Amino acid sequence: MARCTAPVKGHRTASAAANCPACGGRYGRYGSFGSYGSYSTPTYSPSMSSGGGGSRGGNSTRSIKPRWSRAGSSVWYTPEQVRALIPIRNNVESLATQTDLRDVFLCHAWDDRQGAAKELHDLLEAHGVSVWFSEKDVALGVPLLRAIDKGLANSRVGIVLVTPALLRRLPAEGIADKELSALLARERLVPIVHETTFEALREVSPLLASRSGLSTAEEPMADVAAKIAELVAL
Repeated sequence: MARCTAPVKGHRTASAAANCPACGGRYGRYGSFGSYGSYSTPTYSPSMSSGGGGSRGGNSTRSIKPRWSRAGSSVWYTPEQVRALIPIRNNVESLATQTDLRDVFLCHAWDDRQGAAKELHDLLEAHGVSVWFSEKDVALGVPLLRAIDKGLANSRVGIVLVTPALLRRLPAEGIADKELSALLARERLVPIVHETTFEALREVSPLLASRSGLSTAEEPMADVAAKIAELVAL
């Protein structure tokens, strides 16, 4: 009776199994993942799944959970997004005792006030985020710049909604440009690029483009809002 050579030579390759006098006829049982091999079929958890864009337009092969994710959260991030948001989260936590602050100040172009900016505002509020939004927070007769200064000073995080309309407005140095200048002076700024690119932003504002952020070209606006909501939750 032929003796199996696996204990001595192993069956880690198809040829080794085929050359075994005892097992050669049962070749299919022993391949590179056979019972005597040292390899096993890799398994993948959601944290290693493909998909989920990076913060600068390239798709990452991994999705992870940051330390501020709540138990049971269904929101996943790329490593690049987590690295970009960690300083923002640190500032949010440092302001935790100031309970009178808004969670988010939303900077946007005037042209987007009834479109993308309103959509983002509504999604954030649906997550329980308190948002300073000029459309509802600037009363009639109140000087706009003074209201904006107050809103900036009383918000934990600044969001800049970067759209084609904002890119057109920034060179004119209007209200959005003044908001942006104040936000850039703090480490609490998250750009959200919508219907444009970071490359296009870089041509108009290299300083803002140097900040990593989120993009609706890589994930829906609803997912972006969910990440911001987790970021500012205390």
